[in-house]
Amino acid sequence: MSVANGFGSSVRDLQRGMSVDSMKKESVARRGDDMRKEYDLSKLQGGVRGKYYRRATAGTNLALIDPDLANMFPDSEAVNRALRVLAEAAQTAVASKRGRERSNRRMLSPGAP
Repeated sequence: MSVANGFGSSVRDLQRGMSVDSMKKESVARRGDDMRKEYDLSKLQGGVRGKYYRRATAGTNLALIDPDLANMFPDSEAVNRALRVLAEAAQTAVASKRGRERSNRRMLSPGAP
């Protein structure tokens, strides 16, 4: 840019303040303490991290589903229905296999009719 043609200046401009849309966070030291005066920090000491974690997660079983499968199942009800069908098919297959094994044992037994 050239000063002669009026399109720019070689003088550095003063740095402006932070933009409202800026992604950078202002440091805590600059920002100051913004905690309300009515909060008594002496009462907050001695807290335990994760104190209620087990109670909150009791009975909850969370499984992440790959995106290609998530598109096939619109909600948790659809996932549960598919899993029940699969579980029932697996139980049927196991029961059928056990039945075949028992009948094979009977045929191979020397005292079988």
